[in-house]
Amino acid sequence: MQIQTRMFLLIALLFGILYGVITGVGTWMGAGSAVLYIILAFVFLGIQYLISPSIVGRTMKIRWVSEKEAPELHRMVAELAEKAHVPKPKVGISQLSIPNAFAFGRTQRDGRVCVTRGILNLLSKGELRAVLGHEISHIKHRDMVIITLLSGIPLIMFWIAWGMMWGGAFGGRRQGGGYAALIGLGAFLLYFITNLLVLYGSRIREYYADLGSVRLGNMPHHLASALYKLVYGNARLRHSEELKRVEGVKAFFLNDPSRAWREIRELSQIDRDMSGTIDHDELMELRQKEVQLSTTGKLMELFSSHPNMLKRIKHLSTLAV
Repeated sequence: MQIQTRMFLLIALLFGILYGVITGVGTWMGAGSAVLYIILAFVFLGIQYLISPSIVGRTMKIRWVSEKEAPELHRMVAELAEKAHVPKPKVGISQLSIPNAFAFGRTQRDGRVCVTRGILNLLSKGELRAVLGHEISHIKHRDMVIITLLSGIPLIMFWIAWGMMWGGAFGGRRQGGGYAALIGLGAFLLYFITNLLVLYGSRIREYYADLGSVRLGNMPHHLASALYKLVYGNARLRHSEELKRVEGVKAFFLNDPSRAWREIRELSQIDRDMSGTIDHDELMELRQKEVQLSTTGKLMELFSSHPNMLKRIKHLSTLAV
């Protein structure tokens, strides 16, 4: 409930900022000009929303597989989708060697769940099921729609700032250039702040999807172990050309592969027996500890679409019984 409450409050805050800015700019410039910013932003986002599945599919090199080609994968997805009360998503295997998984789609009926070639031989069945539960939870929560809508707010702030500082107040009343520049600077500041808030919303949805996977019957230590393995697997490929290829769509991934190398040192303290996995006892031990992040780690998380991995696994420890 705390995660849901934070997300609702964030949405209310972002749309409150949008309402306040549009009302203020509309009063100063004329309502017609202010409304134009909203129309332009949501037309742009609408186009992005419509074409994003094909962009993700091409970037991730997805091959859609039949039940005959991947029976175990299809069985897991079908069982989890039934438990989540969503239509069974389309199942695909990305030809990328980066070990990871992701989900996308315009609606629940258009849901698509994919795993990369690199993850299939890395995880146990329990770990893979927990990962798939996380991705199906994204579809259940309609995360694609929510993040797309929230992303429109920084975009509107940017266009207002640009229009005020360099484009002039198009339409409506013109007052001094100094006033316009001041409004533009304020809009740029809000652009920066709302971007950070959208990233925060993206991190909340990752926690929420982790919780969703556990609610679908997966063990928290299985998901924690899968995340731990993904960090190590991603870190080994830190100089890979594939990482550069997926830079623009890595927010879809289960974790941020470009941060994996820095997260290894923090995670090494969890795996006490050096088994390469996180078992139930290790997760329960983490539950009793305070997580300490460096200043660098805190700043990196602030500008990331994914939570710090140590904090994320700590959160999973609170879900273990």
